Amino acid sequence: MKDVYITRIAKFLPNKPVDNEQMEAKLGVINGKASKARRVVLRNNKIKTRYYAIDDNGQVTHNNAQLTAEAIENLCDSEFATKDIELLSCGTSSPDQILPSHASMVHGFLKNGNMEINSPSGACCSGMNALKYGFLSVKTGQVANAVCTGSERTSSWMKSDIFENEMEHLKELEDNPILAFNKEFLRWMLSDGAGAILLEGEPKGEMPLKIEWIQGFSYAFEMETCMYAGGDKQVNGHLKPWSEFPSKEWGKISLFAMKQDTRLLGDNILVKGVDSLKQAYAKHNIGPDNVDYYLPHISSYYFKQGLYDEMKKQGVEMPWEKWFLNLEDIGNIGAASIYVMLLELLASGKLKKGDNILLHVPESARFSYTYAYLTVC
Repeated sequence: MKDVYITRIAKFLPNKPVDNEQMEAKLGVINGKASKARRVVLRNNKIKTRYYAIDDNGQVTHNNAQLTAEAIENLCDSEFATKDIELLSCGTSSPDQILPSHASMVHGFLKNGNMEINSPSGACCSGMNALKYGFLSVKTGQVANAVCTGSERTSSWMKSDIFENEMEHLKELEDNPILAFNKEFLRWMLSDGAGAILLEGEPKGEMPLKIEWIQGFSYAFEMETCMYAGGDKQVNGHLKPWSEFPSKEWGKISLFAMKQDTRLLGDNILVKGVDSLKQAYAKHNIGPDNVDYYLPHISSYYFKQGLYDEMKKQGVEMPWEKWFLNLEDIGNIGAASIYVMLLELLASGKLKKGDNILLHVPESARFSYTYAYLTVC
């Protein structure tokens, strides 16, 4: 088995940053009324700016595959070109279509020659699963290098016209505020963008990062669906897929809008997160003392103190001085968040050889968690 190193990281964030007062104009007003939920969600998540692949006239500027291809182009130069990529592994929770796969569409924009591709599905952990596939492929010698990506283009899923049909047909939204909040919650949380990582079997570059291990956990065996799109959650917790609805019903219930069961999220995301963290520590014989920089992907600063408190409660407290976050300025880019966060840590000038970095990525879709442990070389 070979050692595997992160030798390059790049990002692509579309257009100009969008502040809190601009975002509703960008996404559109639903039913002619300013959102009641927006200020509540923003006050809790403390995000100040984010990025949308939408221009000032409301037109889409990039699809997801284009965002990803731009990040990959930013990763490359005359010393490592797109034609040198042997494996392309692309994770996202917001693909542009059901078929072809996301990686196929990215490859189509790159036009760089024949290579292997991989498209892990899922939500935020899809970016980490893309990274793990690349990690294992390089480690086993299947390929000499791999480019792994995480990306999201959720702004088009959050535009007002996605919800307008439902507002006309479903008076229940007027009568049931929590239902309305669950449908609006993610509109004020999510951002567009892409990150890309180059993996190689040698420690090249100014400050390569050795991947010691990547570990994932799923709680779907005991937890019902929490975040979803392309389905509708039933009273019994079952998720009924879009394919079982008549097409005339799709718009009436915003079937393809991304939704969040906020009650289920609040009750479980931190408890399961720390439980899985403890399992990762135990399996790999490390603990908080073996971590110099802790990079948790949190969707909202609302969860920051709660995560710290839960770690302390379960006996694995992570000191605040080890935390590194960028949510306030970048927003929640889902599968791309951890890529961009790691890039910004590298650019901060804080790292030194021998430092250890722990990446912690949760996914609320049905409660999955993925960790990566890195060493600065």
